[in-house]
Amino acid sequence: MLNPEFLLTSLVVVLMPGTGVVYTINTGLTLKWRASLAAAVGCTLGIVPHILASVLGLSALLNMSAHIFSVLKIAGSVYLLYLAWQMWREAGTLDMDQKRTETSAIQIALKAIAINLLNPKLTLFFFAFLPLFISKNSSSPTLEMISLSLVFMGLTFIIFALYGILASGVSSYLFNSSKVVKRVQQAFAVILAAFAVKLALSEK
Repeated sequence: MLNPEFLLTSLVVVLMPGTGVVYTINTGLTLKWRASLAAAVGCTLGIVPHILASVLGLSALLNMSAHIFSVLKIAGSVYLLYLAWQMWREAGTLDMDQKRTETSAIQIALKAIAINLLNPKLTLFFFAFLPLFISKNSSSPTLEMISLSLVFMGLTFIIFALYGILASGVSSYLFNSSKVVKRVQQAFAVILAAFAVKLALSEK
């Protein structure tokens, strides 16, 4: 039986705004709900490498090696800054129908995977978070950790999908004004840039 505390804590963590949430909402606003589902799938799949790293004990290496952590942190920050620049540059200039046809679900999902893949704090999160909910009397701690991780991934997909669908639902109202569209996209660009700076300057 799942620990209610684990479910509640996981829900709070998933609901907290982050790079994946920003990307999914932006996708829902600009490319509609089907695209936002692809973003949600990508963000969810981007968690898998961090789970595997935690299960295999690689997160311990990341925790001990400041060099490895720093390399991943800088790579993630640079990628987020690139996405922020791209959003800012395209703000208010997109032909929505054209953009919808040019951006495939696979492209959206791959970009979402990269966003979470280049976030080393996810690995550290799983390393520090999941063991707290592993039963002391568990016959297979690894299997239990994987099960809890799958639950966390399920919550991630559901919440992110809801974010994207809700964003898509209000997009028709926003896009009646080109100025509103531009301001919304610029706001998301600034938020992503802020996340990038925060990640780059953060300590372990």
